[in-house]
Amino acid sequence: MGGYRRSMGDFSDYQIGIYFNGLLGQTPEFPTAYKDIEALGQSKLDAELLGYVAGGAGDEHTQNENVAALRRIGVWPRMLAGAAERDLSIELFGHTYSSPLYLAPVGVLGACYDHGDLEVAKASAATGVPMIASTLSADTMEDVRDAQGETPGFYQLYTPKDRDLAESLVRRAEATGFAGIVVTLDTWINGWRPRDLDHAYIPMLRGHCIANYTSDPRFAEMVGKDPVENINDSIAAWAGTFGNPLSWDDLEWLRSMTSLPLLLKGICHPEDARRALDNGVDGIICSNHGGRQANGGIAAIDCLPGVVEAAGDAPVLFDSGVRGGEDVVKALALGARAVGLGRPYVWGLSAGGQAGVEHVIKAILAEADLTMAVDGYQSIADLTPAALRRG
Repeated sequence: MGGYRRSMGDFSDYQIGIYFNGLLGQTPEFPTAYKDIEALGQSKLDAELLGYVAGGAGDEHTQNENVAALRRIGVWPRMLAGAAERDLSIELFGHTYSSPLYLAPVGVLGACYDHGDLEVAKASAATGVPMIASTLSADTMEDVRDAQGETPGFYQLYTPKDRDLAESLVRRAEATGFAGIVVTLDTWINGWRPRDLDHAYIPMLRGHCIANYTSDPRFAEMVGKDPVENINDSIAAWAGTFGNPLSWDDLEWLRSMTSLPLLLKGICHPEDARRALDNGVDGIICSNHGGRQANGGIAAIDCLPGVVEAAGDAPVLFDSGVRGGEDVVKALALGARAVGLGRPYVWGLSAGGQAGVEHVIKAILAEADLTMAVDGYQSIADLTPAALRRG
């Protein structure tokens, strides 16, 4: 297959570079442990925004279980495997990527750091790790895609109630060169989020991260005046159209909007995966929105094997609960084609913009590469469910 590929060399080289810089008296600009980059990133946000990014649904049991379930899975070490060189490359929709990592859509990047969407896009360009750009962005999708450079990117659609607006957003995504459309299914209404409720805070209702709407010609028609100069009217229009409770009857319409690869995000049940693929969807993202939407659910990683089996040869991507490189290895062994980061790169962003995001990406890829090296797995093809044991 042709298309894009960017090489970063052996991902474990990032570790070697840190040690050699130590000979010059230099230590890393950012922490290398997740808990420490999380703490640093959180320290940069005010209480309202921190609650929005860090919080989950209900008492956050499902959010925490996403992480805990991955911890209960162990990787079998296999010795004398000769894993001196590893191949972490994948193929996805006609492109070859040097790693299986992607940056999951996060809708408040521009609130976490000045022009945060562009900072993340530039980190994507620098590392070759694709970004799924959110509808809820402080910068327009055109500017975000431009900042992604040669690295392919995907556009995530929160489907509005107004179909003409949905079609306008998708046409813009096609015209600006995105490689696929990701439709998020589980956020047409906000889940019960006590941290947000206690602050009475939704960023978009304060006028943040709605640039894709205020720059859209159809949205301007809905507002009836200049959306940027009349931000209160734009907020009201946004609140009125955000959140379309899609049904299976809408799938034909969604498919008809684009010839680009179409992925559905939020699929956790095997039957939903089968039905979606039978109706023309190209890929599935197994995700429970990081536990932000519904409490009392099943850890996303525990849903992954059934979704992969139901999907057959169709690609299944995974996110929710990934905190380190070993989590990437586990998800790959359970059949994920690619594995998404959410909160980890957001903490890198709030800690240090593009440089912080690049650090998180490189650290997680180095840990994944080193996990495979030490445990004796030369390639993703060697990672199967037999490589894992549940504790």
